[in-house]
Amino acid sequence: MRRVACAPLAPRVGDLAANRALTLAAIGAARRRGADLLVLPELATSGYVFADAAEARSVAVGADDRLLTDWAEAAGELTLVAGFCELGDDEALYNSAAVLDGDGVRAVYRKTHLWDREHLVFTPGSAPPPVVDTRAGRLGVLICYDLEFPELTRSLAMRGAEVIVAPVNWPLVARPPGERPPEVVIAMAAARTNRVFAAVCDRTGTERGLRWTAGTTILDESGWVLAESVEDALVVADLDPARARDKSLSGRNDALADRRHELYGTGEAQPGASAR
Repeated sequence: MRRVACAPLAPRVGDLAANRALTLAAIGAARRRGADLLVLPELATSGYVFADAAEARSVAVGADDRLLTDWAEAAGELTLVAGFCELGDDEALYNSAAVLDGDGVRAVYRKTHLWDREHLVFTPGSAPPPVVDTRAGRLGVLICYDLEFPELTRSLAMRGAEVIVAPVNWPLVARPPGERPPEVVIAMAAARTNRVFAAVCDRTGTERGLRWTAGTTILDESGWVLAESVEDALVVADLDPARARDKSLSGRNDALADRRHELYGTGEAQPGASAR
C-alpha cells in the first residue's frame, strides 16, 4: 500500500517567499502523515492570475533553482509532484510540474494544453508527459487542462502509469446543485476507462477576483472517489498502485486489449464522412 496526499494550497500571486514557506510546510505535514506521495497545485510557486507575461517572468524559476533543491531536501523518502512557473534555458516561460524526491529532480513536465489567457504568458510544452518510476509507484504526470484530452490519459496508461498525478488550478464554473465539478467527473472517467488511480490537487481561495473550485480528489482505479477536499485540509488516501496493472473488466474484457485500432483512424475528421 502507498499513502497518497494532496495539499490544496492557496498560493499568493507573485510572492515567491510566501509560497516557498507554504509549500515546504505542506511537505512537512505530508511526511508527518506518513505519505509516500504528495501532489501540490498548479503554479504553486507563483500563483496563477498574472497581469501579464512580465509579471510571470519576475517570479519564474529554472528547474535547477534552489527552491526545487529545498523541496527535494525536505521531501526525503517522499515523492513530490508540484507545479511551478518555469523559466526555461531558452528564456521561454512554461507552466511546469516537477517530480522529485530526496535524490533530486526526477522529471519536469511542461504543460502541453494551455488554457485561455495562459496563451498570453506561457509557451506550450512540446514533449509528451512523462511516466516516472518512483517509490510511490509508476506516475504519469499531467497539468490541469491536459486531463480533458483522453488521448493523453490513455497514452499514460499504455505506457504503464499506475497513478495519474495532476497539479491543477480549476476556476469555479456553474453546475447543478449536488453535482460534482465537471473537471472531477472528467478525472473520474479517465481513471475508470484506463483502470488507473488518480491524484488531482486543486488550489483554494480567490485570486484577483477569480474563485477556485477547490476540487482536490484522489480516485481509485475504478474511478471512485477515495478522498476529496474538505476546506483546506490535507487530502489523504491509501491505495495499492499495483492494482492498476490489472486491466480486466470481466472474464472476457480488457480495458486496453479491447481497443479496435482499425476503427479509430487518426482522430481527425474525414472529408465527406457522414453519420447514418
